[in-house]
Amino acid sequence: MKVFCLNALMQASLLTMLSVSTFAAEVTYPEGWIKPGETGTFEQSQTHSNASGKVKVLSEGQPVEMSGHPFFQALSENGRACISCHQPSDGMSLSAKTIQDVWSGTQGRDPIFAAWDGSNCPDMPQKDKASHSLLLDRGLFRIQMPWPPAPRYGKAVTPDFDIEVVRDPWGCNSSQKYGPDATEPSISVYRRPRPVANLKYLTAVGFAYDPKQGVALPRDEISGKFLSGNIMSDNRSVNLKAQMQDASGTHLEMLSALTDVQVEKIEGFILSIYAAQAEDKDAGKLDDGAFGGPELLRDSKPGQLGSIGRAVWSEFEPWEDQKNTGVTSEQADKRASIARGARLFREKMFLISDSAGINSPMGFGNPVLNSCVFCHNMSQMGNDVAPGQVDIGTTTKPFAEPAPELPLFRITCKGEPHPHYGRSFLTQDPGFGLVTGRCADTGKITLQSMRGLAARAPYFSNGSAKTMGDLVDYYDRRYQINFTEQERQDLINLMNSL
Repeated sequence: MKVFCLNALMQASLLTMLSVSTFAAEVTYPEGWIKPGETGTFEQSQTHSNASGKVKVLSEGQPVEMSGHPFFQALSENGRACISCHQPSDGMSLSAKTIQDVWSGTQGRDPIFAAWDGSNCPDMPQKDKASHSLLLDRGLFRIQMPWPPAPRYGKAVTPDFDIEVVRDPWGCNSSQKYGPDATEPSISVYRRPRPVANLKYLTAVGFAYDPKQGVALPRDEISGKFLSGNIMSDNRSVNLKAQMQDASGTHLEMLSALTDVQVEKIEGFILSIYAAQAEDKDAGKLDDGAFGGPELLRDSKPGQLGSIGRAVWSEFEPWEDQKNTGVTSEQADKRASIARGARLFREKMFLISDSAGINSPMGFGNPVLNSCVFCHNMSQMGNDVAPGQVDIGTTTKPFAEPAPELPLFRITCKGEPHPHYGRSFLTQDPGFGLVTGRCADTGKITLQSMRGLAARAPYFSNGSAKTMGDLVDYYDRRYQINFTEQERQDLINLMNSL
């Protein structure tokens, strides 16, 4: 009997070893992918190919040893690390294409597909590809937000609007475990991971007040510095330390908080990272006669308003005339197009209307005549010097793209109606309103980082723009700009060069 049990145990162990060996032999990852627990060094300078050319990632100082570093090590049972969702090959974020390649190469077993937020809802069949469709098709992770909102700046939040689930394709928002009727009520929304790069620009502050809400800008209670509000899509974490603890408890599913030592090491690393497109497949190197690439980001001061300093995307002005420069006609044409796109970004005027955080409550009027740099105004970076969130309608009807695969909520204001949508309206993601509880903040989202875009499609917080052309077309429709075909292509070429 003992011999039989021993033989059975040995056979089971052999089968397990064979199974593991077979799986290991079958696993393939996209080029450049860094797995949690990987050893070696994170190089100080590295380039990675994408459909438009090459993205470059720089880190200040010496190469970083990944072994034992909390950014690269799995810190919980779900097997993820920070690096899982912030890959250098994708400009320190994740593209939908990379996610699809990881699913194919690992048969869906990589930790990024963890049930909690890597599937449409944790109680769905996790082996089924359909259960992860939002991550695979749109690059969206599930974000579970408490409702009513969690206390903000130490004060309880009493919402001035009601929220009703109108459409719930995956069951999470009507679940007795995860929805607003659960023991711990919550709302599930789905968002793209923001890149962990160029953070000195995202934490920079140009004003001592929030002009989008007309209130004094809050200060970090630890450092005393003004808070930019640009770190997360909904500004629920006010500084990098809070963002790290939020991510460790949700995306990493850690049962205990990061230690002070871990926080310090992660913060030091991510503040040293700069990422931008460095090479265009047709125009060549983006710093050849121009000033594209991440080096200028690394070497420049953040928080500078382009209208009074270096104009936004003036990095490409030297390419406006490429005659007699020794480049091919194809390169000269593409470089000229990128330079035209940069000037178009600054100078093409159109009417901006019904956009909370822009037309209200700032007092510019509705509509207001301006260009893309009205909001994307920070030199070298293209995010907003003025802190605060805006709503251009990407998640809210009537402007949002139809998306039956996303949840839909009815917002009903209990006090003042929304300044642009009225008393009751529909949204796929209430955005900043889930944090502040204010109806006027519903639909507001933090402006996206504009560097390294070509490495991390799709775009907008809900992944609704699958290509750069889709992104430009959304703005064209939303604000009735009427781009010519040449203007459209020039803008696409510019965006792919950032």
